[in-house]
Parts: sequence; C-alpha cells; structure tokens
Amino acid sequence: MSPARRGVACRAEATTLHSVLVLTVIQGPDKGKKYELPDHEPQLIGRSSEALPISDTTVSRRHAELTPDDGVWWIRDLRSQNGTYLNGVRLADRQRLRPGDQIRVGATLFVFGATESRDPEVVRLMKPEDLDASIERAIPSNEDSVILAEPEPRAAAVHHLKVIYQLTTLTAQALDKNKLLRSVIDIVFDEFKPERGTILLSIADGPRPFEPVVVKYATPPRDVQDATIHVSRTILQHAVKQGEGVLSSNAMNDPRFAAGDSVQRFHIRSAICSPIRFREHTFGAIYIDSSIANYTFTPEQLALMNAIGQHTGLALANADLYAEKLQTERLAAIGETVASLSHSIKNIVQGLRGGADVVEMGLRKDDLKIAKGGWSILKRNLDRIMSLALNMLAYSRQRRVELDLVRLGPLLEECAQLLEGQCQAKGAALILDVDPEMPPIPIDAGLIHQALMNLMTNAVEAVDQDTGAVTVRALYHSHSRRGSDRAGPWVEITVTDNGPGIPEANLARIFEPFNTTKGLRGTGLGLAVAKRVVEEHGGDITAETGAPPQSRGATFRIILPADPSAAIDPSATAAERRAENRDR
Repeated sequence: MSPARRGVACRAEATTLHSVLVLTVIQGPDKGKKYELPDHEPQLIGRSSEALPISDTTVSRRHAELTPDDGVWWIRDLRSQNGTYLNGVRLADRQRLRPGDQIRVGATLFVFGATESRDPEVVRLMKPEDLDASIERAIPSNEDSVILAEPEPRAAAVHHLKVIYQLTTLTAQALDKNKLLRSVIDIVFDEFKPERGTILLSIADGPRPFEPVVVKYATPPRDVQDATIHVSRTILQHAVKQGEGVLSSNAMNDPRFAAGDSVQRFHIRSAICSPIRFREHTFGAIYIDSSIANYTFTPEQLALMNAIGQHTGLALANADLYAEKLQTERLAAIGETVASLSHSIKNIVQGLRGGADVVEMGLRKDDLKIAKGGWSILKRNLDRIMSLALNMLAYSRQRRVELDLVRLGPLLEECAQLLEGQCQAKGAALILDVDPEMPPIPIDAGLIHQALMNLMTNAVEAVDQDTGAVTVRALYHSHSRRGSDRAGPWVEITVTDNGPGIPEANLARIFEPFNTTKGLRGTGLGLAVAKRVVEEHGGDITAETGAPPQSRGATFRIILPADPSAAIDPSATAAERRAENRDR
C-alpha cells in the first residue's frame, strides 16, 4: 500500500439535511414509477389535473392528500368512496407518515421512503486534519478499462458486458441529466452493493468546485451523522485531475490508523472514485464506499466503474449537445412565432384603427349610419383578436384532458348558434346532421368546443357570399374501427363546405401553426389547435379537398374514441361527479 496521504473532509449539520421524499408505486398500473415530494408543498393523490399523474381508474379525482408540517409528512383521506389505507388499515383521520409506510389508493400501492438526498451539505470534502485516506490502486480511465483480470475472465467479461449494455441503452435514451444520473447510481448500486454513493459534478459558478447531484444509501440513514458521506479530497482530486479511477481499501486494518483516527471514527473500510469524462473534459466523479468488515472493492470493480464513468461522460456530452441544439431551435422558433404573431396583430390593429377612424368620422358628422359602419369593422377585429388570444392559450398550454360523458348534439348546436350572425351576414347555410341515437361520449367539452368552433368558423369564412353551405355531420359507430389498433366504439365528425377548396400543395402543411391561406384575415393557429385537441383525446383529424378538375369544397374529418368507460370514475360518488361538473 502506498504511503497515506492527508485528505479533506467535513460533516453536515442537522439543520442542513433535507432528504428527498419519494412515493414509489410497487403495485398497480403505474408500477415502478417514482414521485418526488417537494419539501413544503402538499401533494394530491388522484386523477385530477393538479394531482400526481397516475393512470389508475379506480382512484378518485381527489382521493387523498399528503401534507408536510415542519419536516413531518401527514396523510388524510378526502372522503373517497373506496377509502385510503395506511399499512393495511383504512384511514379514519389524519395520520403521520414514516419511511417504509405503505399507502393504498384504489388498485395502486405506494411505499413512502427517503433513500436519496438533494442536499449539497450531505456530501462535503473534509479538512486535512479530519480524514486520512490512501490511494491503493489507480487505473487510467479509458476505453480499455473494461478489460478485466479475474480468475474466470470469460464469465466476468460476459457479466460486465451485460452491465455496459444496460448502461449504453440507458445513456442512449436519457437526455435529462438528473434522470440519467439517478439511473446510473441505481445501476452502480445493483452491481457494486455499496453502503453509500454519490455523483459529484463540477459546478463552475458554485461556491465549491464539486456539488453532489445524486446521493443514495443502501438503507435509510438513522440520523444526520449516519447520512453524512465523508469524501477524501485526495482521492477526489486525483480521480478528476489525473483522469484515473481510484481504489482505497482496507483502511480500517492499516496499523498506521490509530483507534481514535478519523478513518476509524468514520468507519470507512473501502471506497472507489472514478472520473466522469468525455475526451479531455471531466464532468465530475462517481464515488461509493462501504464500512462492512472483511468486504473491500476489487481492482476489477474499479475497472468496471471507470467504464461506467466513460459512458456517463459520453451521455452528459450528448445531453449538452442536444441542449445546445434545442436552444438554437427554440430561439429560431421563438423568432418565427414572434414574427408571425406580430404580423397578425399588426393587421388586426390596423383594422381596429380603421374602424375607430370611421366611428370618429360618424360622431364628428353626427351621422349614425357612418358610425355603425365603423362599429362593424371594430367588432370584427375585436372578434379576431379574441380568437387569436384564445388559440394562443390553447396551443401553448399543456394541460391534462378532463373527460366527461357529454352529448355531442347540444355541443354542436351551441357552436352553430354562436356562428348564426356570421352566417346571416354572409348569406350562408349551416346544416347540422347529428345521429339522434348517439349516446354521450367521453370528451373534454371545453376543448372539443374550441376545436369545432375553429373548423366551423373556417368553413363559413371559406364559402362564397349568398351561395355558401356548410354541413356538419356526427355519426356514432358501435363497432371497432377497421384498420385501427384501438378497440371499441368511435365517433366520426365531418365539417364540409362548398368553398374554393384547398390547394394540393397546402394539404401537407394545413395543420402547421401559423400556416394560413386567409391572408390578412387569418392567424394560422385555428387548425393547429384543433389538431392538438383531437390528438390529446386519442383521436385523428384529416383534411380533404374536392376531386379535380374543379377541386372545390373541403372536408375536415375528426375521429374520436367513444368508449364511455374512459370517463367513468368507479370510486367517485354521484355527488362528487356533480360537484366536479359544476366546477367546470
């Protein structure tokens, strides 16, 4: 063993430790998912849009609530029909949660725990006088480090190649750095079985050169001191600066460490620290340790850890490149969006100004007829800017679709009534043809209303003066759709007009945002919003134009799944469903 070298260390104070509390689904449709609980924010369990995103249909929209109180979490049932169970006992009142508690709601079983930490104070480099650490073995971190020397090299190679394959699959898919690093530390724990582990990344603008991004324990720590991971600066700096993985083992058995020494006090028996590198850039390091007697990490494990660090470095470099590309594309999209919106808003403002000038002229001449003409221009442009604002909100806002059983006929009649004035002004006929036997279907009424209004408004605007006709048909099909992998009933809605049709060159881009054929009258968001709404409902929307040579008329066809069970909450009472409908 090489001579001992002095390290650097420190402890985390009790007031700075903040565990990441996690709800892990161990049974149910979302098995395997984990939900982190923010430190000071209550969390709702259910299927409402503001609740944790679970897909269990036997859970009420507002089933149970988790509430933090001075670092302690409590759970209460929100009078759900099926009840909430804590460790097999149905909740009657508010109960305190402890690590390891099991929570059952509907068919979903959670386990409440705190095995990870985001607190940067839980891993800190230690002062030279506090921790002695020795570098027993150092292996360069390069592509050859995966070649292992073991008594059974063939079996070892197969096993380690499986680990590398698992890591390669993970790093090729993960682009979120935090998710990637949490998955990497999970693989490390599965393979190396350490007691504690952390991934430290270099933070250029931070108060310290390295910050722990992920921290994990094999078992939940008993107290603050047990949670503290003591990392030798000697080991860390050697791994990062020299680009070599470091193995420090058997420190507790070294006669140079007296009984009262820091290594004895912190019970560090074996540790591995490998750099996370890509080419010449070092992102940070992976550190694991163990205090189990008669158990030390091996040089072969160090070589494997170096390979894991190499793959993690490649994944982080790819994530950085992807983030740069995404930022470039985002800036370009923002520029295009601003330019398109500016053009649309400028046209609307010019219309408002023109209408205001006419109204002002009529008032100045005390001519009501002139003023009424100006008011019609003002009203038309006010409607346009309102439509633009609503479509911008609908297109940009990501929200969960709230399904309810809704009758489509009254919804279409409401849309037709809103367009009645526009149809009269244009002399156009608006015809509704709705299947009278159609049962209620599961839709978000507000979103579908907006999508239908966009399609029907476009159709009315497209037809000719005094000869235009728009037909809206809604048909219910009780059998599964041919050629579709979705089983169950479905609804077909068509909006057909006898206007000039859609040029063949525009059909491929008809649903793209800011793509409009209306010139100054269009914003290019209506069809994009309709497409998003339909797809969020699990449906499809297509556009067709008339056959040559006339190529007149256009038809927009919406296909929506109509299985009524999709909107039924089996655990909600009738009173709860009525209350939710009133809230909408």
